[in-house]
Amino acid sequence: MHLLALGLNHRTAAVDLRERTAFSPEQLPDAVRSLTSSLDVTEATILSTCNRTEIYCRQQHPTSDPVLDWLRDYGDLPVQALDGSTYALPGEQAVQHAFRVAAGLDSMVLGEPQILGQMKSAFSVAHQAGTTGKILNRLFQYTFSVAKQIRTDTAIGANAVSVAFAAVDLAKRIFSRLNEQTVLLIGAGETIELVARHLKQNEVRHIIVANRSIERAQTLTEQLGSEAISLAEIPERLHEADIVVSSTASTLPILGKGTVEAALRKRRHRPMFLIDLAVPRDIEAQVDELEDVFLYTVDDLHKVVTENQASRQEAAVEAEKIIDFQVVKFMHWMRSLDSVPTIRSLRDQVEMLREAELTDAKRRLANGEDPEQVLEHFSRNLSRKFSHAPSQALRQASQDGNASLISSTRRLFKLKP
Repeated sequence: MHLLALGLNHRTAAVDLRERTAFSPEQLPDAVRSLTSSLDVTEATILSTCNRTEIYCRQQHPTSDPVLDWLRDYGDLPVQALDGSTYALPGEQAVQHAFRVAAGLDSMVLGEPQILGQMKSAFSVAHQAGTTGKILNRLFQYTFSVAKQIRTDTAIGANAVSVAFAAVDLAKRIFSRLNEQTVLLIGAGETIELVARHLKQNEVRHIIVANRSIERAQTLTEQLGSEAISLAEIPERLHEADIVVSSTASTLPILGKGTVEAALRKRRHRPMFLIDLAVPRDIEAQVDELEDVFLYTVDDLHKVVTENQASRQEAAVEAEKIIDFQVVKFMHWMRSLDSVPTIRSLRDQVEMLREAELTDAKRRLANGEDPEQVLEHFSRNLSRKFSHAPSQALRQASQDGNASLISSTRRLFKLKP
């Protein structure tokens, strides 16, 4: 029985190779079944994300070549395509790697939480496909437990480490109930899309997206179930927004002091929270002079992100300690499985002796023999036959000078010195 993790990720392989070795959700069930149809692989789970493709499997033999060959053949890759781009982690290293991945310690963004959900999904697919068993079932359940412990006991995921996440996190600190606020997003690029996703995760119900191209804004709002407007409509709608996040490629400001001032009058000076993520800036610096306005720029958020990254690095050190301890516990369990066949064989042999002696005792009782003598005979024969083979082995060990077997027997049966 051998455990193996084989894969490639953002550190070992370029994006074009990661794309060629990626598995779509529709492919995964057939892929894990294909892998376990190999004579050598008895259990398998495949984790496939934009940043990694990893195979966790139980094998009959320790070599990683069969799994690597399968990955190359399944993806129809040239013979040399994976050279130098993959890693093969056996046994304890595979367990440690699984724990680190689930905790976000191996991610591009340290401590990011999405990978744990992706691992749970990958395991669920393999489990439903019938390609997991005692080892992988235990490994992944243990992995999820360790990841949860790390999230609970460390600050690995407590602070924002992306500008988009930091923007939403800052808004949450100012507004106690983010889901009750109206948010205006200016722009429809990647940064605004990330902000929108974080807002939806925080159950913000009313989001307005303003963009120069109304079609591009509509593409984003269709995903969000929100409203799209043009940049020209902003002055009429700005007063509705409690939170404004802007990130465009405009060379001139989108929001001036006068526009914000007019919106504040319509709001009867209810505060507005503005975040300008653009360079050059979308919101005039003079807006910060207005009362009832909280204006943050991308530089302000970068300071937060930098501090938070340092905090996560400290948390990662604590997380690694938890992982090291839990790896030892898991490996103890795995090694204990090596004794199972021997234990089963011993119990079977004792049961055979018991049944044979019990049958003989019942026969004697049926023949009318004295029950006390029958019980005495039964117990004596059972103990004599059970100790016969070990006694012979110990005599031979003594003759051969095999002191270790004699010492092990004393520990096994807890014999006094």
